[in-house]
Amino acid sequence: MIALTIAEITAIVGGRISAARTVETFVDPHTVVAGSVQTDSRLVEPGSIFLAMPGEETDGHLYAARAVASGAALVIAEREVDVDVPLILVENGVRALAALARFVVARVHDRGDLTVIAITGSNGKTTSKNMIAAILAEHGPTIAPVDSFNNHVGAPISMLRIDETTRYLVVEMGASHPGEIAHLASIAQPDIAVVLKVGLAHVGEFGGLATTAASKAELVTGLAESAVVILNADDHRVARMASQTRASVTWFGGAASSGLFAKNVETDMSGTSFTLAETGSALQLPVRLQITGDHHAINAVAALSVARAVGIEPATAIPVLEALPRAERWRMELLPTAGGAMVINDAYNASPDSTEAALRTLRQLGRSGGRTIAVLGEMTELGTASAELHAEIGALVATLGIDELLVVGERARGVFTGAAREREWHGRLVFVPTAELAHDLLASHLGADDVVLVKSSKSAGLRFVGDRLAGVPA
Repeated sequence: MIALTIAEITAIVGGRISAARTVETFVDPHTVVAGSVQTDSRLVEPGSIFLAMPGEETDGHLYAARAVASGAALVIAEREVDVDVPLILVENGVRALAALARFVVARVHDRGDLTVIAITGSNGKTTSKNMIAAILAEHGPTIAPVDSFNNHVGAPISMLRIDETTRYLVVEMGASHPGEIAHLASIAQPDIAVVLKVGLAHVGEFGGLATTAASKAELVTGLAESAVVILNADDHRVARMASQTRASVTWFGGAASSGLFAKNVETDMSGTSFTLAETGSALQLPVRLQITGDHHAINAVAALSVARAVGIEPATAIPVLEALPRAERWRMELLPTAGGAMVINDAYNASPDSTEAALRTLRQLGRSGGRTIAVLGEMTELGTASAELHAEIGALVATLGIDELLVVGERARGVFTGAAREREWHGRLVFVPTAELAHDLLASHLGADDVVLVKSSKSAGLRFVGDRLAGVPA
């Protein structure tokens, strides 16, 4: 974070310095703090600011002393905690975090040469974010979220990693409810905004695709005229957002109607290849990603569109994308087993759209003499549509002709039900209640040429099944 005094931070977050701590620690309000901002005491390092707030699983106030023991120089909290460093008390930790991030981004933006790139969409955010960050990092100091730090806490934490030397800030914006992306956009004030896709992720919270689309559009509606919006021309819900922004609009996709687009897309075990073309241009550039899955071609074109928007031409950016070994841990990660089978470990996030894409990739990657095996667990946050959407995935497995389907966990039983209804499919269908049983069953009968897709939301824990099958250390 940029250097700020304790007095400045107190004013920014609308707090007050604890009188008790002032007496005990002799707080000098002019003391400068410039370390990272953390809400997880395990990530604190010397000089950090620890922001204690209640969470879904625990209360950060319980870990304030641990944070100080790890080197926190300042604590921001909603109530008194017993620490021997300066303590700023605030009414609401989430609002304090947002206020601090808003101030820091605005100051660096005003003083330096900072470009803020924000990305949203129902699927592909993390992969596209990683691609964009890799390209930009070749041209200047770049900050991007770790993992999927894209919510009302994670995104501001990522923003606060910038300092005066940062040239590019890439922000991933996710949401479970209307208004969240508008809130994050108000903090980041993006210069470039990318919308990938409107799909069924979090449909339970949003209540339908129309509300999901409106939520994603929040990223573009408040942008200044000087900003650039990059939209997926292949998604009609995204394309409609062009009329909802004052910013200039450019396009990307997999169709010749867009700006930069991917054609001749092919996927195999070694990755994904396509030709990058441009509407109204003679541009024709081959691209060979190490990342597997047709859908990643579109993510790559989105990243190349961002590069173009900041003045980096595709011919310069493509080698960076080609060097990326994977999208992200547990995202379409190809893992060979000792016996020769191949595991596609894609069990960090799951929605109906991303699961369909993964299943289609599984079908493409099937090897002669081996079986295609889908290991599917729960897709979370689908609300009242959950049973129906899980059943549709089961039916899709049958339609694609996948050889075996192993359904894991009671909350995913709809997948089993949907596949069982497809009488013309003669694949093997099995249900097991736990990830442990799924591993044991798979490990006992995998053949050398089998290809196994492991797909679920993070909470189902199936990513560890994929790791264990491939012998990846925990």
